[in-house]
Amino acid sequence: MASELPPGQTATRKFPLFTVDPAEPLAPEDFTLRVTGRVERRLELGWEELRAHGEEPLAHDFHCVTGWTRGGTRWRGVPLARVLEQARPRPEAVWALAWSRGGYSASLPLADLMAPGVLVAWELDGAPIPHEHGGPVRLVVPHLYGWKSVKWLAKIQLFEREVEGYWEMRGYHRRGDPWREERYG
Repeated sequence: MASELPPGQTATRKFPLFTVDPAEPLAPEDFTLRVTGRVERRLELGWEELRAHGEEPLAHDFHCVTGWTRGGTRWRGVPLARVLEQARPRPEAVWALAWSRGGYSASLPLADLMAPGVLVAWELDGAPIPHEHGGPVRLVVPHLYGWKSVKWLAKIQLFEREVEGYWEMRGYHRRGDPWREERYG
């Protein structure tokens, strides 16, 4: 469990589920991740191509904007920075939208996506990520609130300016740092 919690958070062992746009289950072999927008090289990576980028473990607390923290959540996947480096972001690329297969999006500064620990994850607590938690692949941005960790990840789109995602359009904070309680605009 978390030894120190961000302000306004309560520890839980459960992993509650909140979903805006549920996607239909997808077999890993049918998965595709696209990287588009302000990049030198657009990418379209299938399951095996994504996994060929290597994998790393991550154990990190998962913070939800609704006030709970699940301590020591274990993930495994490829650092998103490796994928983005292959796409070669253009110098003007400073912001991104991460898109789910269902149409949900989260807005993130590119610097946050390139940060250590940010994963395109396929494993949760030692097993394949279950569908309800975003499997077969989800984004994990451990240093920000959970709404930035897009389930059913399908696309990363880079921009030269800030573009609002689903919750940002509804008044949520543009960044979402739990240690600063960046919950709302």
